[in-house]
Amino acid sequence: MTDAWVSLFSGGKDSSWALYQALEEGLNVERLLTVHPSEDSYMYHVPETQLASVAAESIGIDLVEVDPGDLAAGDADDSAAQGDAELEPLEAALTELADDIDLAGVTAGAIESEFQTNRIQEMCDRLGIDLFAPLWQRDPEALAADMLDAGFEITILQVAAYGLDESWLGRTLDADAIDDLRELNDEYGVHLLGEGGEFETFVTNGPHMDHRIELAYDTEWNGDSGRVRITDAKLVE
Repeated sequence: MTDAWVSLFSGGKDSSWALYQALEEGLNVERLLTVHPSEDSYMYHVPETQLASVAAESIGIDLVEVDPGDLAAGDADDSAAQGDAELEPLEAALTELADDIDLAGVTAGAIESEFQTNRIQEMCDRLGIDLFAPLWQRDPEALAADMLDAGFEITILQVAAYGLDESWLGRTLDADAIDDLRELNDEYGVHLLGEGGEFETFVTNGPHMDHRIELAYDTEWNGDSGRVRITDAKLVE
């Protein structure tokens, strides 16, 4: 068996960029792995993770789906304990995968979150595998430009920050949106790529995908935050 990599994957821009960079580096990515978390996850991208299966079909790499179940709850009053608990089903899934493939490492899309990255690195150390994190500590401006220049089409699924109103739900994260986010960063401190949970995304097309994904959705708005609810997602030419 040749060295195989697993891409921790939600379908969002960051995990998709990590996957794309791994493929560009020639890493043998044999599986995508999606964790379907609780609504209050500290470790994972939350909204509409069922879309990962549609993205995996377009990308052409087998998807492993993990339901954390009760482990994801952790201790609601202790973020560290919850983060550790949420990691357990991921580590168990990777341990099981290592029986089937010659697991060399995982890819991850963290940019600035030490909470997430430290836990994933510690898990990799326990499993004796490598971590490929090409977004880590990169400049958000440069990352945004790289994603758009590569041809990533990115849709905003959820927002929760001052300055981000209902009009952002379903909006394409393009150059105009980046310009607006730059102004919101100056005014409110909104992270250009939503690293602080200000917004979540889904990649509907990119150079690593064989088909574009067309979304149909409803929107929900709760006064100062909101999300889309996907009603249909299909591959199109």
